[in-house]
Amino acid sequence: MKVKKVIAKLHLWLGLSSGLVVFIVAVTGCIYAFQSEIQDLTQSYRFVTPEETSILPPTTIWDKADAALPDKHLHAVLYATPDRAAQAIYYSFEEHYYYFVYVNPYTGEVLKVKDAYADFFRLVLDGHFYLWLPPAIGQPVVASFTLVFLFMVISGLILWWPRKKKNLKSSLKIKWSARWRRKNYDLHQVMGFYVMGFAGIFAITGLVWGFEWFRDTVFFVSSGGEDYVEYYTPLSDSTAVYQDTVPALDAVWMKMRTLYPNAEWIEVHPPEFENAAIAANANPDAATYWKMDYRYFDQNTLEELPVRHIYNRFDEASIGDKVMRINYDLHVGAIAGLPGKIFAFLLSAIIASLPVTGFLIWWGRRKKTKKEKEDKTLPSKQEEQLENA
Repeated sequence: MKVKKVIAKLHLWLGLSSGLVVFIVAVTGCIYAFQSEIQDLTQSYRFVTPEETSILPPTTIWDKADAALPDKHLHAVLYATPDRAAQAIYYSFEEHYYYFVYVNPYTGEVLKVKDAYADFFRLVLDGHFYLWLPPAIGQPVVASFTLVFLFMVISGLILWWPRKKKNLKSSLKIKWSARWRRKNYDLHQVMGFYVMGFAGIFAITGLVWGFEWFRDTVFFVSSGGEDYVEYYTPLSDSTAVYQDTVPALDAVWMKMRTLYPNAEWIEVHPPEFENAAIAANANPDAATYWKMDYRYFDQNTLEELPVRHIYNRFDEASIGDKVMRINYDLHVGAIAGLPGKIFAFLLSAIIASLPVTGFLIWWGRRKKTKKEKEDKTLPSKQEEQLENA
């Protein structure tokens, strides 16, 4: 019993200290759940009318985008389904910019230049990842409180567990006919129990991004003892010279189209630095990320180059690689399609309510304790009569 009381105290005070962060992270997660669907509904420039003519190659899309957004570094060109615009993606971590240039892949018309950092959903994501603080501060703060939240999930299960089997049934339902304080208590305890398994998944998948040591541990366990390898781009043969008249980036794109005729998107990356390989990826399902094939080609010979990190060909990925790859899709519920996103949205809403109901439980008990103390200090009726005599 003493152990349970200690856990209860820790659950209370850690809950009060982390409640605001948990609430913000959960609410922003709710809002972000349907960001792709909402943007498709509200941003018409994402779509084009399919035409019978062939689509323009990446270097042409690049030229058109460069004219609309000069003096920026092209990160990649992405082609989705025939009814969607091609995207020229410009990104620089050092100069802190992130743009999408939407281009009609049939005509070359620039449809939209979008600053991703000024987008509403980017603001939501910054709250989810960093609490709108500078990333160097916000990221470890969110990660640390996520670790606290994982403890809250585990300790909550211990505190919920009924002492007697006969109490199990009442612990699984909310007594709606009870007074407000009892209903609030049930909302916290019962709803917390029903979401705790999924809350644990949210916390663990979040911690994979939050702490390198946590990511490395998950990979080490899931891979059977292998060390996590950071992403790197393989090097091209610097002694070779590209001979073809078709630009190497276009040649890789054409090769990927042949290899993946049914892909829902194909993305090609020009070399990031001198002698870097041309990176390319193909996704069979644009709603998720984990099944993508990542491939790398020598910019001079177009020979495919192997890598040792998790961003490799899907059929070559180990169990540990796939566990890392599936992390995002699990976190947002996309692994189960639209129903999974709806489920993740509802779960996030319930999780956001837990700090609120928990605070109200503490506040109600605090007021009750204070009132009881005040009542003990009040003079009795007999004492009042003596004083007034």
